[in-house]
Amino acid sequence: MASIRKEILIDARPDDVWAALRDWGALHHRLVPGFVTDAHLEGRDRVVTFFNGAVVREVLVDLDDEARRLVWSVVDGPYTHHNASAQVFSSGDAGTLFVWVADLLPDEAAGRISDLMERGIGVVKNTLELRRGR
Repeated sequence: MASIRKEILIDARPDDVWAALRDWGALHHRLVPGFVTDAHLEGRDRVVTFFNGAVVREVLVDLDDEARRLVWSVVDGPYTHHNASAQVFSSGDAGTLFVWVADLLPDEAAGRISDLMERGIGVVKNTLELRRGR
């Protein structure tokens, strides 16, 4: 099983980063605008449309405010297995370490997904640092 981990330092308060991440239905507005072009809730599931036109259904597995960790699984997409998490950690005086992990099958998808995650985590950083500057 492919396991992909991306980390990035964000010049924003951890509580602000967590507030954007935990807003399950608004990632296309608060976390990754442009990378995700639409997201809407169907019950607890989130249907996500990406910049490249791909659409997936994500199931919320866990939202842990104490650990500032969100876990989800893609259940309607190109994978035979997909589980991901994103977690927010304090870093320095007012900074944040953002960690995104995805475990997926088939293994052959790892390169493509790693590239997409790298692009997405960059959007997270840019979005939250721009909002901090307002």
